[in-house]
Amino acid sequence: MVLDKKPSKEIVGKLVVTKEGKRLGVAKDITFETRTGELIQLVLAQATPFVHTLNLERTREKDFLVPYNSIIAIGDFIVVSEEDIV
Repeated sequence: MVLDKKPSKEIVGKLVVTKEGKRLGVAKDITFETRTGELIQLVLAQATPFVHTLNLERTREKDFLVPYNSIIAIGDFIVVSEEDIV
């Protein structure tokens, strides 16, 4: 899936939800491969209790990481596919 190009400042701070409407948290940051520039993960802040039930990778600071390839859409919210993150 190819998403329209968006500056990171338009992504950071947005609410992250599943396509079923479950809130995950707020996009805190983005990780990427420095050599290729490929986006890898969204770093979540303010993770909801639902996120703790998912088997997500975490940072050293214990923030949850959402795989970038699970993103379906970016608009008022960042919508992710729950099937692609579990």
